[in-house]
Amino acid sequence: MIENPPKILQKEYPKAISLLSREDVSSMVEKINDKYSYWSDIKYVKIPQSINITHQQLWTCIKISRLLKQVFVWKKYGISVSITNNMQRMCHEFDMNFGGSWGSKSILPEDNREQYLISSLMEEAISSSQIEGAATTRKVAKEFLRKNITPRDKSQQMIYNNYQTIRFIVENKETSLTSELLLKIHELMTEKTMEHPEDAGRYRTNNDVVVENAITHEIVHIPPEFSSIPDFVHELCLFFNTETDEVFIHPIIKAVLIHFMIAYVHPFTDGNGRTARALFYWYMLKQGYWLTEYLSISRIIAKSKNAYEKSYLYTETDDKDAGYFIAYHLRVLNMAFKELQQYLKRKIAEKQEASAFLSLGDINERQAAILQIMVDNPKVLLTIKELQNRFSVSHTTAKTDIEGLVSKGYISDIQLNKVKRGYIRNNSFDELIKNK
Repeated sequence: MIENPPKILQKEYPKAISLLSREDVSSMVEKINDKYSYWSDIKYVKIPQSINITHQQLWTCIKISRLLKQVFVWKKYGISVSITNNMQRMCHEFDMNFGGSWGSKSILPEDNREQYLISSLMEEAISSSQIEGAATTRKVAKEFLRKNITPRDKSQQMIYNNYQTIRFIVENKETSLTSELLLKIHELMTEKTMEHPEDAGRYRTNNDVVVENAITHEIVHIPPEFSSIPDFVHELCLFFNTETDEVFIHPIIKAVLIHFMIAYVHPFTDGNGRTARALFYWYMLKQGYWLTEYLSISRIIAKSKNAYEKSYLYTETDDKDAGYFIAYHLRVLNMAFKELQQYLKRKIAEKQEASAFLSLGDINERQAAILQIMVDNPKVLLTIKELQNRFSVSHTTAKTDIEGLVSKGYISDIQLNKVKRGYIRNNSFDELIKNK
């Protein structure tokens, strides 16, 4: 369990307010609030001698500064948030990069957007499932998604479900959230993965659900009574669909709060985390943050799972202050955007490398990319279905591309079964491309 922060007594308020009027103290508090640090970090912060306050006094100042900006976003459950300067700054930067047409052409090359999109959707599906325990590598997972292979175990089923759910959300991103649609999302996400299959697409009907530490099995969260779920879902749909709230909450922060509330209330017996991340993704797209489709947000969360879980615990332990959860997710979004930039840079370099094959003559860009795949992975076996998914083209186009390379002698086809064929490098492949 994480350490409880010291209780702030009302008699300490005047002293803290007086300290906050000092520039050196307020500056230190603002820097700490930029990260939205928790007590367990604050008590080890090095306080300059010139400031001359204790760690508990510093914590009191931090809490007062947050209370002065506190907004209750879910009064029934006591969930509040304090919007810091850094949160507003980051949201502004995301508005510039993720929304509308800002930078769209400079960020994503027009001619390969569909390929980038498919790869990103796969990454999101794989990582979101791995957070919940799906045991498989990205390479294996991407292969069975590209080749449209029927899932062989629970881990693959989780990833397949996640991928199909994300595609469903992309197709229905303009739709308003309803209880029926929330159940549909959960059913798509959890089909054939629940201990009790009938629980897929159904709200929990008891209070037997608790959130445990996966290693120690210590109970870290007891969700609200199951009887409160219908009212919660009604309020969630209003929160999701309403454009003009009483108090303005930035759409990105609102998306994070939707994520948090699904996980907090735990309306399902299982699959709450996957469903929560899916709703975050949906709300971001609904609000016009088109770049979200290309970000693998869950991949960053999977790599910082400990911090992800702590952001929940800090919120619950410190008076249900969701600032911890919001600050964590804004950092995740920032890292996901940087990863996308690095990914695009790498893909553009790969495309430039593959374009060298165009000098062979009578080769289109997709065929050049296929030849590059064969160079990078000499033992690769491709199928038309995989090429369809990889390049986002029709079966006819994929077949024409690959058979064109067969007719030129670069690739050989082999019979995999009565109806399916595979494609591998021809024995003369190296000889034919050496003068490219």
